[in-house]
Amino acid sequence: MMTICRSVPFLFAAIALACAPAALAQVTSGSIEPDGTVVVPSFKLPPSVYLSEEAKKVLPRTPSDPEEPMMRAVAAGQAGALRQKMPQIMAPRLDRLKAMYKVETRVGEIAGVPAVYARPVAGVPKVNAGKILLNLPGGGFVMGMAGGTGMIESIPLAGLAGVEIVSITYRQGPETTYPAATEDVAKVYRELLKTHKPQDIAIFGCSAGGLLTAQVMAWFIKEKLPLPAAIGIFCASADARWGGDSRAFGRPFQALPMRDDVRAYFKGIDLSDPMVSPVLSPDTLLQFPPTLVITSTRAFEMSAAVNTHRALVKAGRTADLHVWDGLGHAFFYDPALPESREAFDVMTAFFRHHLKLAK
Repeated sequence: MMTICRSVPFLFAAIALACAPAALAQVTSGSIEPDGTVVVPSFKLPPSVYLSEEAKKVLPRTPSDPEEPMMRAVAAGQAGALRQKMPQIMAPRLDRLKAMYKVETRVGEIAGVPAVYARPVAGVPKVNAGKILLNLPGGGFVMGMAGGTGMIESIPLAGLAGVEIVSITYRQGPETTYPAATEDVAKVYRELLKTHKPQDIAIFGCSAGGLLTAQVMAWFIKEKLPLPAAIGIFCASADARWGGDSRAFGRPFQALPMRDDVRAYFKGIDLSDPMVSPVLSPDTLLQFPPTLVITSTRAFEMSAAVNTHRALVKAGRTADLHVWDGLGHAFFYDPALPESREAFDVMTAFFRHHLKLAK
């Protein structure tokens, strides 16, 4: 089998050389370097035929780097100030979400960590009352706020699943470095365990929050804490290196230049440490709870996300992977897209099954 598979590219190449018209020899091609690195020629990337019409209409028409404001704030020493403004900046969008999903929110804290709760306006069904989802908001380990990015996921899920969700504002960079965020989540989780059974808790996050979800699983396993019923790693992976093909093509697919930087939160940290990148420890993955992985083909995390799913399946764990074609990082942050509703329906079904939530 291996001999046949390896010979296939050579067979195709021989056929192509024998049959191709002379004109094809003039087509500009890329090149392949000695180590196997492919130099890709300039090409056009049209909208995916699998996108909804709504998604096609909102695809960017000019290059725009969504991380640029965050990077400028970090460089100027203003990250903390900008982070605190996120709930205010996002308030109009969150108000629309609350109206759309009939959800109310309240500000609080858990174990001294700032928190925002989301729950259906009509109340949580009695059978779901003892269950809770813990949301770790995204924001590059810089801009994550319970009352900001955390609500973009908590509000739809609370309304669709009929359950209470608490999002927290964990410590981030550049003020702190790993494992500050993990320690905050562990404090919150220990507090939740005083009032909830572990099988009645699920943890999820998007982007930085998704990676943090994986990291706290490694931490809980090390500390011998009972694990939650299920976790969601959205727009992220269990690999802090964010490696693979999509790391190389993610930004070019947005018409942006390559950038290879390390988040301030991980400054001086070994990204190959299994506590930082749990995907590198089969023994750790062997203990992971059921995991939902969500990504998209134009997102820089796609390769790492797909590999995380592969590693979990290899370890014999229950893991679901859903990939949306033609969309970028955290695509479901736009509630107007049919694909966003599909993603939230997938999340709802997953947590409903593993938390035994009532419909």
